[in-house]
Amino acid sequence: MIWFVGAGSGAADLITVRGMKLLSEADIIIYTGSLVSEDLLSYAKKGCTLYNSAYMTLDEVISIMDTNRDKKIVRLHTGDPCVFGAVREQYDRLEKLGIEYSVCPGVSSFCGAAASLKAEYTLPDVSQTVILTRAQGRTPVPEKERIELLAKHHATMVIFLSAGLGREVQDGLINGGYSPDTPAALVYRATWDDERIYRCTVGEIAVTLEEKKLTKHTLICVGDFLMNDYSLSKLYSDEFETQYRRKK
Repeated sequence: MIWFVGAGSGAADLITVRGMKLLSEADIIIYTGSLVSEDLLSYAKKGCTLYNSAYMTLDEVISIMDTNRDKKIVRLHTGDPCVFGAVREQYDRLEKLGIEYSVCPGVSSFCGAAASLKAEYTLPDVSQTVILTRAQGRTPVPEKERIELLAKHHATMVIFLSAGLGREVQDGLINGGYSPDTPAALVYRATWDDERIYRCTVGEIAVTLEEKKLTKHTLICVGDFLMNDYSLSKLYSDEFETQYRRKK
């Protein structure tokens, strides 16, 4: 059995209980060393074989899985595997080889960033939509998903894998309709011990990324959810009736 495990948002103790148990039982762990905290490997049992996939190709990863079918393997991905995890190509290869696999979800870094910011992405009368995306760099994005087109929605945006493209992100957001004074937050290594948070505006994203020397572990969070003007939820209003409570 191959287990794809979400490592969580950064801190080693933010992995799920199931994920920690799977790590402790694994004969082989293939981990995304460029993004996953190596502190998580402390959960591995004695004698577990470790592979850092940052130095491996897809073929090499699959080859280890294929030649060790009799062993319990954990493929440890950052955050939750479903967000920029490059897992679908692995699933498809395993299915062609007839190798059984399962997925253990994790806490994505965008959730960790919100926790560190003490923020709620979906505030009444502010935004009820969260867009997770990245800017186009060496890897393209679909034309319809360019930053400036997504920005037209004025929804909450969390931009991954784009710290090195600060000017492109900033220009795209402004060209899409965000005011330069729209609040933004740059969260570096959310929930890690060396986490850093810089609050700025959309018009200051590029210079802040450059001045603070922020790298690939940085999330760019944008939107009015970072302000203090919002409506109270009707869920807890005494004027709102629910299945469980009558209005007063």
